[in-house]
Amino acid sequence: MPYDPANPMKDRITDIGPAMYEQFFPDVVKRNYGKWEYHEILEPGIMVHHAETGDDLYTVRTGGTRIMSIEFIREICEIADKHCNGHLRFTTRNNIEFLLDDKSKLQPLIDDLKGRGNKFPIGGTGAGITNIVHTQGWIHCHTAAVDASGVVKAILDELIDHFRSMKLPAHVRISLACCLNMCGAVHASDIAVVGVHRKPPMTDEEYISKTCEVPLAVAACPTGAIKMIKREDGTRSVEVKNEKCMFCGNCFTMCPAMPMADAEGDGIAILVGGKVSNRISKPQFSKVVIPFIPNEPPRWPQTVKAVQNILETYAKDANKYERLGDWAHRIGWERFFEKCAIPFSEKVIDDYRFAYPSWRQSAQCKFTD
Repeated sequence: MPYDPANPMKDRITDIGPAMYEQFFPDVVKRNYGKWEYHEILEPGIMVHHAETGDDLYTVRTGGTRIMSIEFIREICEIADKHCNGHLRFTTRNNIEFLLDDKSKLQPLIDDLKGRGNKFPIGGTGAGITNIVHTQGWIHCHTAAVDASGVVKAILDELIDHFRSMKLPAHVRISLACCLNMCGAVHASDIAVVGVHRKPPMTDEEYISKTCEVPLAVAACPTGAIKMIKREDGTRSVEVKNEKCMFCGNCFTMCPAMPMADAEGDGIAILVGGKVSNRISKPQFSKVVIPFIPNEPPRWPQTVKAVQNILETYAKDANKYERLGDWAHRIGWERFFEKCAIPFSEKVIDDYRFAYPSWRQSAQCKFTD
């Protein structure tokens, strides 16, 4: 059919990609779209949105997983069909929200979720921690320096009480990225767990000329640490200037014969103090406070202990409504290291060029002891 600019949607094929989200709205949302006045958190994980029309929308939020099995998704759908006329949504932090238009359905849904053991923990709202957003980790990502879902599981097992309650000074966002490419948006989280490589890529001389477009691997390096060389047999290879390498893994993305993974060199860094919100203070980048913790699968005890220590110290010392970074700024970063009993080293000195406007630029450090 010819295209009609006066009627651009006529005869247009629209089944390419996801369907329009509006057709999946519950009726109460369709009726009140753009008419919501305010919402309340009735208890951790349970909210109600009030509309101008007098309608209410009840939401029960439960923790989900970043990587879900088909069986788990079917169980979620079964619960939604049973209690919510089939309506649910996922948050950006992998929580599952069941949507109800009738208060009488609320308690039966809560009882059903609690009756399934710890599979659907209710919480993740207000002044607590919500689900930890994370990347793919060892299960999928080819540049991962650390697992993602395994570390998150280990951390949340210890912090689950803060997910189910709202007793912290303010909400705390924890994120994990399995390598320095930071797909998990950890550069702006209250507590961030980042997988780091500490060794430059290895070169598999047997396969590099057979499997790689060598110029692409050279061009992929952001610091110019890789140069192409010609071997005696006329084939191409690469040479890595170790002092220039920042261990990002871009070369391995372009050339699988330049692997980065290393049991000894790979591990975890902890960053804190980032946020996106404009509340109280402007948005901030996270700062490195622990440059390296070894990989310790399957439960990563040192990483879990470090995150728990920072969270509990913040919970005891911060003012109400104060985000973790705002607390650290108020007491001073020197005091932050002292209160959290974290050793300070030159590796945690701020030097990220594009964050200069948001960081203290003075060289005056005032450790109290």
